[in-house]
Amino acid sequence: MDSKDKILIIVPTYNEAGNIKKIIPQILAQNSNIEILVVDDNSPDGTADAVKEMEGQDHRIHLLQRPVKMGLGTAYVEGFRFALKNEYEFVFEMDADLSHDPKTIHLFLDAIRESDLVVGSRYMQGVNVVNWPIRRLLLSWFANLYTRIVTGLPIHDATSGYKCFRRNVLEAIDLNRIHSDGYAFQIEMDFKAWKKGFRLSEIPIVFLGRNVGVSKMSPGIIREAAWIVWKLRLLSLVGKL
Repeated sequence: MDSKDKILIIVPTYNEAGNIKKIIPQILAQNSNIEILVVDDNSPDGTADAVKEMEGQDHRIHLLQRPVKMGLGTAYVEGFRFALKNEYEFVFEMDADLSHDPKTIHLFLDAIRESDLVVGSRYMQGVNVVNWPIRRLLLSWFANLYTRIVTGLPIHDATSGYKCFRRNVLEAIDLNRIHSDGYAFQIEMDFKAWKKGFRLSEIPIVFLGRNVGVSKMSPGIIREAAWIVWKLRLLSLVGKL
């Protein structure tokens, strides 16, 4: 990694006013090349206003406001387009709720030297999840096992939302054809990067369940993830990824 390479960390938000003021300074403190793009879905709790205040004080903070709640997948796709347009070399996905530790960003930047996509894995070395109910933990663990069995994707945590892409991965994936959300979105991005021949790697992380705010998990997100693995396998078999 060149010392001049630009790094963008995309943080989607919906009602994260209680967390966003805490996580932004922590992220920016990790590397002087880091910039942040907050993609806010018209949060009624004033998340965007909090980011605007910080944006006026630091040129490394950017805000993209959307008129309604449109979902995680489209938020990241818009963030990826922003990254490509503005020539960032490394692009992160990261949650706003402090479940992803900013102090591990340097581990991703070390690993990306030999990879094209680095995934922060909760299940690479046992189970590294804190503050989750056992039902949620089992759902996540079995979802990843199911994904590996159906798709052959060679990573332990395909549903992880903490990852780093090289820009050429995002350039190679047709973002106009990404319509999934939540877990399904994460699986789809990993799978397409792998099938296009990019180098995937995992690093172990500790996932800290949120203490502030409300989880965005829903039955619809679970159903979409269960279906997407079969859809991706079929598209791969017929050469239409």
